[in-house]
Amino acid sequence: MNEDDTLIEGLKHYFGYESFRPGQKEIIKDIMKGKDVLGILPTGSGKSVCYQLPAILMSGSTIVVSPLISLMMDQVKQLKANNLKSAVALNSFMTPSERRQTLQALHKYKLIYISPELLQQHEIQQRLKKMDISLFVIDEAHCISQWGFEFRPDYLKLADIAGLLNNPPILALSATAPENVQKDIIQLLSRPGMTKHIYPMDRENIAISISRKDNDQEKIAEISHILSRFSVPTLIYFSSRQAAEKTAAALRETLPQRIAYYHGELEQHDRISVQQQFMNNQLDVICCTNAFGMGINKPDIRLVIHFHFPPQLEGYIQEAGRAGRDGKSSVSLILYSMQDYFIPKKFITNELPSVKDLSFVFQYLSEQRRLPAAWDEVGEIFKLNETQWRFLRYQLENHAIIKDNRLIAGSSQLASAFNKITDAIHNRTAVKEGKLQDMLNWLQTEGCLREALYKNFQPSFRKPDGSCCSHCGFTLADWKVEQTIIDDRFSGNWEDKLKKLLLIGENNEAE
Repeated sequence: MNEDDTLIEGLKHYFGYESFRPGQKEIIKDIMKGKDVLGILPTGSGKSVCYQLPAILMSGSTIVVSPLISLMMDQVKQLKANNLKSAVALNSFMTPSERRQTLQALHKYKLIYISPELLQQHEIQQRLKKMDISLFVIDEAHCISQWGFEFRPDYLKLADIAGLLNNPPILALSATAPENVQKDIIQLLSRPGMTKHIYPMDRENIAISISRKDNDQEKIAEISHILSRFSVPTLIYFSSRQAAEKTAAALRETLPQRIAYYHGELEQHDRISVQQQFMNNQLDVICCTNAFGMGINKPDIRLVIHFHFPPQLEGYIQEAGRAGRDGKSSVSLILYSMQDYFIPKKFITNELPSVKDLSFVFQYLSEQRRLPAAWDEVGEIFKLNETQWRFLRYQLENHAIIKDNRLIAGSSQLASAFNKITDAIHNRTAVKEGKLQDMLNWLQTEGCLREALYKNFQPSFRKPDGSCCSHCGFTLADWKVEQTIIDDRFSGNWEDKLKKLLLIGENNEAE
């Protein structure tokens, strides 16, 4: 049996698929040859198979660096549903005893999902060092460039971790990585010889629509009108947690759909509960921030609405691409207001410390010779938010100014590092503002939205299966889509749902 036949046989046996999707086999064959690979495949194209099948077929274990606990748990759940039991997600949900037992048996797992932050823990590193790691995967690899420089700097330490594990082959996967992000990924992983497999990221089955509104009230009225006509699985993206909650409450008052909100301030178990209920068709509409959706493998999402536009085109493509993963007609709608510009602009300002903040930290460090270890002290003394502090702490470590919170640099090194970190703040601010401007320019384009969206990512775009965009004649009034039947047992708010499940009437009590 030749290599292609072996791979097809494995695909059928372990995943039930008859053939590979574009890009999968090419990536897998290079991985099996021990090459470092950068794979850019459109959302919904089955990126997980690109590492799951090799992990099963190769000896040793595969590390999968994943950005979200919910994403890891969902992947492991799907694998176990396919009778692939040797997968585990190391996460903060584990009890101390569960974690201890898992670490002791870690060498028995073929697939180990973990966050970049947990990979920094000494105990886990020591366990992994003793194991045969055959593949090191970074899922959603654009996070290295998009998040690594600010609030998740442990993404920038993945090359060091790979070195600690005897430099196994690296597979970096993403759905949206323009040329500059690809360069970041390759450079920051220290793998200059990476083989690239780059495939078009446009999705022909998703129609793009932009609608200008004057204020949030008009947006809510428009969404209510749309959902009263189209009862389909829907994601509504917000830049504000409060707006997500407020809109979810307003829509529940007028619509029969089962509606919930999701954002990063919810407790972890609440976030996972909402996600799983949406996956299981017990919720119809999720009002969410960008904390929701990465890696969500729900094929029948038909409508993705942006109540607020994202700060960059890559984020929009990721979020819009969560619609129509089954290839059926779907819609991405942006409700665009000029005042929305100030939300991402404020985020950019708040994500990085100011030069004044930097001066104060350096002065404190010079006088105290160490930094406070506890986060509450950091916030109280420096008046920084957690994202700003993560960025600054990484910079101080990277420039050999501190080690274990203690000052290890002399005065000349301090002066040099101050200038370098100042430049880093200015450079990252400029990059983010440039991406925001690209987003604004696209929102105001007069030509084909699809062509303008993808021109900075790929040389051309594929002809849409049906409708193209609102600038090329598409309107929601003409959209033909199969409606979702709502189960009355799960309609209404959470209190009503609980009463119905427990069969509690107005004059009855639960026994």
